[in-house]
Amino acid sequence: MHVDEQPTYYTATKKYSLSCSSLEQDIEADVVIIGGGFSGIHTALELAENGVTNTVVLEARYLGYGGTSRNGGQVMAGIGHDLDAIRKDVGEEGVKAIFALSDIGPQIMRDRIQKYNIDADFCSGYGYMAYNARQAKTLRNWEKEFRSLGSSYDIQYLEGKDVQQIIGSDIYHSALLHTGGGHVHSLNLLLGEAKAASEIYGVRIFEYSPALAVIYGDKIEVRTAKGKVRASKLVWAVDGFNNQIEPELHRSTINVYAYNSITEPLSDEIIQRISPIRGAYSDIRPVINYYRVTNENRLMFGSSTALIERIPHDLKAWNRQLMLEVFPYLHDVKIDMAWGGPMASTKNLFPQLGTLQDKPNAFFVQGYSGFGVTPSQIICKILAEGILGGSPRYDLMRSISRASIPGKDRYRAQLCSLGKILHQTSGYWHGRR
Repeated sequence: MHVDEQPTYYTATKKYSLSCSSLEQDIEADVVIIGGGFSGIHTALELAENGVTNTVVLEARYLGYGGTSRNGGQVMAGIGHDLDAIRKDVGEEGVKAIFALSDIGPQIMRDRIQKYNIDADFCSGYGYMAYNARQAKTLRNWEKEFRSLGSSYDIQYLEGKDVQQIIGSDIYHSALLHTGGGHVHSLNLLLGEAKAASEIYGVRIFEYSPALAVIYGDKIEVRTAKGKVRASKLVWAVDGFNNQIEPELHRSTINVYAYNSITEPLSDEIIQRISPIRGAYSDIRPVINYYRVTNENRLMFGSSTALIERIPHDLKAWNRQLMLEVFPYLHDVKIDMAWGGPMASTKNLFPQLGTLQDKPNAFFVQGYSGFGVTPSQIICKILAEGILGGSPRYDLMRSISRASIPGKDRYRAQLCSLGKILHQTSGYWHGRR
């Protein structure tokens, strides 16, 4: 079974059973969205909340098939990997404006969960973990930057034995606790949003309805196997599952694979030892380990290969080895499930949004580069502003350059490996190694 087809913790524990038929007729809409993951559903709901309800969402498989049901569920601050990478595009004031958005993603998520009574297992508490004094300096800087945003949540730097207050591992030098972050059951969040969009606002959602052809014009026509949608505006929201259907978007991202695992249920005592705050964590290296506990007393643990891009032969064994480096006392714990999947990454590791060249009614969002759960909340709010007529922050975000990645189809693994090596090297000089 290919890594994309592995069952995941999220699909095994989903709490919503939406019944979305496939498209088998010709229909009209104001907006048609291709992709039923976080980007597609966030955007549809954001538009509906602003009065645009004649929206159609087309999903090639089932809702959340892509990154939404494959991630770690980490609710963390920020948008992209490194704001320095976009400084030349947006300038110093632009960097400040984008950084000011860093803290609003978790709050959008909290507000939406409360507004629509979504059962998504949201839990507060995020730990950014440092291995050494050089990384600790980075955490100290992050502490100042996070506090400068005026967050009402507790932000606390911990060092030495105090790190044990939030995590049961002695591998770390220091930590930064941010109670504004945390973790969430990402698929239940998506399905709860989709339920609200369809049942409250009348958004039409179709599953197993892949877009086979798109004809651009004043009215855009999207054809599926048994029907078509004609709409005034289109949104591409397929991220790592473009499959070359839209060449312009395909050229500017490359798929990097990440892998996740989930343990068997653990005792309350073990969970308390692992995570006294029942939180989520990641280190700050260029390629991070990320993990959290779940409501069922399991430990979820994920990462990507650090240098050489490859798909491990045995995902359970590969994830287990990484887990034991952090928690050696879990040596007798069984891994119940392991899975993986692609994440669309950009050259500057920053998400992309805007319109296709010479097609002002064809919008897109893609390239979260592994950080999509929370940033997608912010990015899709801004994208919706663009669809609704524009805004200063939409203009700012779409001004970020979108570089092509030559040779990606033939040399994907080699290019990803080279990118990881360069990213790791850069990480050393930026206090991340």
